[in-house]
Amino acid sequence: MTAERFITSTINKRDEEQDETLRPTCFGKFPGQPKVKERLELYVAAAKARQEPLGHLLLSGPPGLGKTTLAYIIANEKGANIKSSSGPVIDKPGDLAGLLTSLQDGDILFIDEIHRLNTNVEEYLYSAMEDFFIDIMIDQGPGARAVRLNIPKFTLIGATTRQGMLSAPLRSRFMLSCRLDYYEKNDLEKIITRSAGILNIDIETDGATEIAGRCRGTPRIANNLLAWSRDYAQVRADNLITGTVASKALAMLDIDDDGLDEMDNRILEVILQNYNGGPVGIKTVAVAVGEEEGTLEDVYEPFLIQTGFLMRTPKGRVATDKAWKRAGLEPVHHIHKKKVGANHPDLF
Repeated sequence: MTAERFITSTINKRDEEQDETLRPTCFGKFPGQPKVKERLELYVAAAKARQEPLGHLLLSGPPGLGKTTLAYIIANEKGANIKSSSGPVIDKPGDLAGLLTSLQDGDILFIDEIHRLNTNVEEYLYSAMEDFFIDIMIDQGPGARAVRLNIPKFTLIGATTRQGMLSAPLRSRFMLSCRLDYYEKNDLEKIITRSAGILNIDIETDGATEIAGRCRGTPRIANNLLAWSRDYAQVRADNLITGTVASKALAMLDIDDDGLDEMDNRILEVILQNYNGGPVGIKTVAVAVGEEEGTLEDVYEPFLIQTGFLMRTPKGRVATDKAWKRAGLEPVHHIHKKKVGANHPDLF
């Protein structure tokens, strides 16, 4: 297994058992996302005071930022039961009907990756969200008939990494929409320190700082890198994660000081060296680096754009001056500017 594949499939992969252990259960223990957290706290407190179910809620943002964790915190703070599923799993209207009819008044249904719901299932969801009933077709042909199933007043919490893929009718039925952004370094240090305490990992402050600076602003990656650093320290550093130990551990995964891994660097290298900094289409980049378009758009591009190394334009992806500088090269457009500007000074 190559380092690149390890990073793609493991470092940003959800570990269900670890998630259950490390997941905070209340807003007070949830670091970061202050605006979103304040909004949700108010939303839950108001519904709880009125003794009413919450309005439907949409959580969006890149993978690993805490959408699932927030859904469970909301349920815990509201004192409601929660059932969870995911968009690809709910394949038929009957699957949705089974989920909805098993709920009680005030329960929460959490659907992860809700943008991947089957279109037929999504249409059944409209009446469920608005009027709390669904019409199920029985039999086929001339004998077909619709049976109306009344369902309890529930709250749907949807989570998505690609909000733009939700249909307008579904998106409009959510009363509140919250987008999670990448975390600040000091919040990530708190998360790493807290996780280390729960997992009984010995880590120094500079070790937590080192990991926090290289985890792409993502708590899930921070926890996975902490686990990797623990393994490294166990074998090579007497079970203590210092700044130096963390740096050596992450270097084994080809994660540099900017938090960019091997695939990030390959993407920038292709755009800079093969296409003079762009613009270049995402399909071309995907073929050049040997990765799927969806993975590039969902996993790699958001962080490269957020950190200022990459831009999306109508013509394609373009490397920024920051990316050129990082590679130790002079931006191509500056070179062109000098050449043309000598003869046409008024153009610049």
